[in-house]
Amino acid sequence: MTAISTANTARETVRSATTTALRVAARNLELYDTGNVAGADEVFAPDLIDHNPAADAASGIDGMRVLIAAVRDGFTDTQHRVLFQQELPGGWVVLHWRMTGTHTGDAFGFAASGNPVDLTGTDIVRVADGKITEIYHVEELLKLTQQISTGAQPA
Repeated sequence: MTAISTANTARETVRSATTTALRVAARNLELYDTGNVAGADEVFAPDLIDHNPAADAASGIDGMRVLIAAVRDGFTDTQHRVLFQQELPGGWVVLHWRMTGTHTGDAFGFAASGNPVDLTGTDIVRVADGKITEIYHVEELLKLTQQISTGAQPA
């Protein structure tokens, strides 16, 4: 098992990963930083199981595309830092991360506020054949909503 406690960016973590599972798990976060919706096909299996799916998503991978696009369209200067990662048996990886950015576009029902955002989350992913096949993800959505709604009007 590989455990890393760091504050590297997602991109740095992808480049320095010592296993495929750690690289792919960090690449998931990098998609949000780059806004690369098409990259979801490189990172997620077509039959991805998402245990916290986006509303109205036709499939797990479509839900990931929706979330990547929402972050791309709603925030600028987005950066994920990996605070902790642990590779477990069976292809599982746990990532605890921090995302910062600025709310500059419509996101999650809120018009752009110009407010800075700073939140953490945890992803538990299973990697098989170089792709994420299953994901549990928890984000500080209450904290995010509080940060983007301060002084903003609902979109």
